[in-house]
Amino acid sequence: MLDLLQSVIDEPWKPVSRPAIVGWVIFYAAFLVYAFRAHGGFLFIDAANLVVHEGGHNLFGWFGATLGLWGGTLLQWLVPFLLAAYFFKERQTTGFVFCSFFFFENWLYTATYMADARARILPLVTTGDPDFVEHDWFTIFSRMGVLNYDTRIAAVVRLLGWLGMIGVVVWFALRAKDADSQAHANVHAEEGNRFMDFMATQQSASYASTLAPRSVIPRPAATGKDLRGAPSKINSSSASTDPQ
Repeated sequence: MLDLLQSVIDEPWKPVSRPAIVGWVIFYAAFLVYAFRAHGGFLFIDAANLVVHEGGHNLFGWFGATLGLWGGTLLQWLVPFLLAAYFFKERQTTGFVFCSFFFFENWLYTATYMADARARILPLVTTGDPDFVEHDWFTIFSRMGVLNYDTRIAAVVRLLGWLGMIGVVVWFALRAKDADSQAHANVHAEEGNRFMDFMATQQSASYASTLAPRSVIPRPAATGKDLRGAPSKINSSSASTDPQ
């Protein structure tokens, strides 16, 4: 198992272009500002979190009342966590960051619910009989004997959620620097490969020229004319005489 995990970690992350990273960072930064200005209130993404939360009660309720009580928060956290784990395995940077970011955003939603354990002023939603609806964290904290610390526990969970979201965004932003470094490295590597190809081509051409047969200039055949085109006397005895 450890060897498998190490092999996954050793795999490089799939590259993301710098413009894509900048666009995503702007989106996450805008969401962080939006969440901060909500002051712990209900965010638009929490509508999806609520559906998953209620589904968790129904799913884990099959395994007993205790798991059914915890099941809402468990499934609410498990869904983005398992998706992030999948993208981590596949080394998909944007998918991993998106799921990790909203995994920690769920902690803000849970912290708001925890802080309401004693006050119980938040409207409750249930998929069962509304006459038997219960506040999850009032029941959980009461059984654990920590009901009087609900707001303190919620503050810690909220802080961890904020640190997680910010940490994920910072890590993702640093990928832009890595992307630039990788791009420069690729350019230098490509230039080096081109130079090596050029040198290999030149060496092959030089080697081929040494193996090629040398051309031989043919000598002129012996004729009645010398090389300057004038008649040459081959034999004085064979010269023709005028008829007597």
